[in-house]
Amino acid sequence: MSRTVITLGPRQLGLEEPMYFRVQTAGDRVAGLEVLAGQVHRGLEHLTLKRNFYQNITLLERLCSLCSNSHPSTFCTALEELAGMVVPPRAEYLRAVADEIKRIASHLFNCAVVAHIVGEHALFRRVMELRETVQQTKEAIYGNRMDLAANCIGGVRYDLDAGRVGYLKSQLEGLKAPLEELYRVFADDPALAAATVGVGVLTREQAQAFGVVGPVARAAGIDYDVREKSPYGAYDRLSFQVAVQAAGDVRARALVRLVEARQAVSLIEQCLDQLPEGPVALMSFPEIPAGEVIAKSEAPRGELIYYLRTDGTDLPVRLKWRVPSYPNWAALGEMLKGEPVSRIPLIVNSIDPCISCTDR
Repeated sequence: MSRTVITLGPRQLGLEEPMYFRVQTAGDRVAGLEVLAGQVHRGLEHLTLKRNFYQNITLLERLCSLCSNSHPSTFCTALEELAGMVVPPRAEYLRAVADEIKRIASHLFNCAVVAHIVGEHALFRRVMELRETVQQTKEAIYGNRMDLAANCIGGVRYDLDAGRVGYLKSQLEGLKAPLEELYRVFADDPALAAATVGVGVLTREQAQAFGVVGPVARAAGIDYDVREKSPYGAYDRLSFQVAVQAAGDVRARALVRLVEARQAVSLIEQCLDQLPEGPVALMSFPEIPAGEVIAKSEAPRGELIYYLRTDGTDLPVRLKWRVPSYPNWAALGEMLKGEPVSRIPLIVNSIDPCISCTDR
């Protein structure tokens, strides 16, 4: 059978963000895939070297919208470890609250996109309505629906009084039943199952070979979550179970995200119940010594790694990050192999790719 090469680019409406794909087809099936990055390259790693540590917190929060809290939080963790800072316990819990609120919003958005692509428009609207509750909660607590501006070096920039704690708890209570309902729909609905079960399969062996992370890895049976394997902040004092599926297909990836959204509600409630008294940030900011450090966290899309090198000034010598989408992109060729061309948007979006932080 002869092969044809087609190009899917930023104008492809089925793709969530602008990325070029060069697809080799055999008939109507995918035979090979080449990902061509660079459409939204912004030179951010270079820009960070021109800004001091404080300015970089603001810049890094704009690296990616759905993971926007994870980037400055991980960067601050790297600085704090390098300088030997001890972050106040209250700040550690408040960082976890911000991280988990972003995780719920990110996972719901991806599940909504999956529903939209397979033509389940009523389900798409239902998921987005639920996500809107989370967006409104973020706006009420942080003053913003996307970039929370929650982090500072040595702690956080916000606090929760009794009124805000009560409001947050009531909002979380309202999420529980709808999240359970969504899980049942994605798990049991026959029409949704027909479009997602056995589609875009990545086996456990393939996942290990490509080093995929986050829900993509956990949906393929890999029990790895940074919050559990290498606890940071307050996570060593919080209880949760790593969400794992075995099928490695589109539905498994959606189910992992929905389980993690439910767990995020529980984690925030634990933070609010355990929230200790005390300051939310250090009162003084020590000098950052010369050295190098690696910090990592579990962003909504998976393991986020920051490498920082300093020379004793307030400007980084080198700042580099390995985002979770980076290894997940490489595995798309295996997920798409043998699949109909029409399923490319669904399978691509099922890994929840972030092109802006991959290109950076």
